[in-house]
Amino acid sequence: QLQLVESGGGLVQPGGSLRLSCAASGFTLDYYAIAWFRQAPGKEREGVSCISSSGEYTNYADSVKGRFTISRDNAKNTVYLQMKSLIPDDTAVYYCFGRKLNSATPDYWGQGTQVTVSS
Repeated sequence: QLQLVESGGGLVQPGGSLRLSCAASGFTLDYYAIAWFRQAPGKEREGVSCISSSGEYTNYADSVKGRFTISRDNAKNTVYLQMKSLIPDDTAVYYCFGRKLNSATPDYWGQGTQVTVSS
């Protein structure tokens, strides 16, 4: 089955860190741009960060800039989101999304991983 699988979420205290992983199953991520989205209860899904297929280009939402770092290891078929200095407003379900640019192949969404920042 072709899918993206997130992992690494959990409960962390304010100021703490987590690293989320987004692994591809059944296909290679080499030519896919990957983005992380999050959705908090009662709020719309919002983009957090994205990375180009080569890893050369990255982008971040203003709310996470300087605290989150996106990276990828194509050899491991995995994209990471390192999150530091977490605050309660970071509490959400985090999803990864993959799109193969200039291609008719389908987009992929992961099932999500819960991140809760609370003391």
